[in-house]
Amino acid sequence: MAEKRPNFLFVITDQHRADYLGCSGHPFLKTPTIDGLAERGTRFDRFYVASPVCMPNRASLMTGRLPSVTGARGNGLPLPLQANTFVDLLRADGYRTALSGKSHLQNMTDGAPRYDTSRGDDLKLLDGDFAEALKPYTSDMTLYDQEKPARWVEERQKMHLPFYGFDRVHLCSGHGDMVGADYPHWLRDKGHDPDKLRGRDNARPSDHVAPQAWRTSVPEELYPTSYIRDHAIQCLEDWSADGGDNPFFLMLSFPDPHHPFTPPGRYWDMYSPDQVELPASFHSDRPNVANAIDLARATEDNNPNFDRDRTMVFLRVDEREAKEAIALTCGMITMIDDALAEVVQKLKDLDLFDNTVIVFTADHGDFLGDHGLMLKGPLHLQATIKVPFIWSDPAANGAAGSTLSSLASTIDIGPTILHRAGLGAYNGVQGRTLLTDMETGADTGPGDIVVEEESQHASLGILPPIQVRSMVTGRWRMTLYGKSELAELYDLENDPSELRNLWDDPDYADVKAELLERMVRRSIDHVDRSPLPLNMA
Repeated sequence: MAEKRPNFLFVITDQHRADYLGCSGHPFLKTPTIDGLAERGTRFDRFYVASPVCMPNRASLMTGRLPSVTGARGNGLPLPLQANTFVDLLRADGYRTALSGKSHLQNMTDGAPRYDTSRGDDLKLLDGDFAEALKPYTSDMTLYDQEKPARWVEERQKMHLPFYGFDRVHLCSGHGDMVGADYPHWLRDKGHDPDKLRGRDNARPSDHVAPQAWRTSVPEELYPTSYIRDHAIQCLEDWSADGGDNPFFLMLSFPDPHHPFTPPGRYWDMYSPDQVELPASFHSDRPNVANAIDLARATEDNNPNFDRDRTMVFLRVDEREAKEAIALTCGMITMIDDALAEVVQKLKDLDLFDNTVIVFTADHGDFLGDHGLMLKGPLHLQATIKVPFIWSDPAANGAAGSTLSSLASTIDIGPTILHRAGLGAYNGVQGRTLLTDMETGADTGPGDIVVEEESQHASLGILPPIQVRSMVTGRWRMTLYGKSELAELYDLENDPSELRNLWDDPDYADVKAELLERMVRRSIDHVDRSPLPLNMA
């Protein structure tokens, strides 16, 4: 008799750095459910994003391909609907598929692009089908507007399904208590006016001063984390009741702990700022050569229109602000852990747990005080490019409770899930299966990771689009910035806080040359191999 195909519960958080879990050594954060998953499976402690911002990394997650080839190279660029995803393949093989929470494979704002998109001088330019190197995504652009806030204001929208492989979608957009899409309609269904409950204007009194932090009036049972939990549980109950034998892939995508920092109820003051010990780099004044960190710290000084309560990038903070934001972030993470505990218990109640692989990760990290900064931006510190990855598998056998230091990436997630489901990946996948590493305990990969980023926000003295490439090896992190002389080289073994940029140090010229060659060779490897040739010529 053929082996029963596994179910998958895939959990992803938003802006959650690798060291913010109990199982990864956080000094006070309580995450017993996630820690239990690590005890049941394998935790990777050198797991990196393909890009340290939402849309491109989520597109890489779904496709197993780097942002430079997915068509979603940076925020503001939706994943093309013609792109295959690993969820598409699972669905085609009979899996029931559902998404509860944030997608962000399409734009979640209605704003215009931040950098000049004009293409010319006095020459005649043709628009429409001839405005870009490729013809438009589709003749029906409404298919790319499914996450935009304006579409959801008046009434619920009927999603065009399947949505990147998902047959069932309970959609969230945005962050904190201001999540949009279906969530406000869910609040109305429960008898609450979202406009009188959510946001800073409706917040409860608090003495916190951290930017983008307010004590929400939304109760715990109505917070977006609970919405996602409840819909996930409903999916499990529905699938269990239908009596079908087909396995499922269920994705829980939490908008927290991304800013704004609005943990509800008891989670607001669950952790005290007094518990927080700021990172070693917070007070560091060590000068660096061609230091991007110093430029990031000066972001507010160089922009008279900088708004600390609205910015999505580099934010310089003092001790109190950093400690408050860290404590609130921990509250948001523990709430996610508690919600996940209920979903895991439902798996057990429905006799599904023993055949369900549970995967936990995040889409990117947050500075959270490193070098006196918060949030994110085109600065590839470990805080933003390294995220949690836990593979909790009932078939783990002797590997349960192990920690691997294999260099792994977001692009490896899809191929690993497909491999575990007994499916091969499509041509053009650039990630690799991690099952071999988990079975052998050895790093079978190439020994380096490439991280890509493109930003529409001017910063570091560079006009957009800002293009950044990093290479991470077992010991080194090298970063190059397009259209700039900025470059970085850090010895992660001897300088884990990334305090000393070695790029211009002549003692490290050989290391720099070796890494530059490796990056060039990897860029050759990463040329898109899809589609295959039609013939010899």
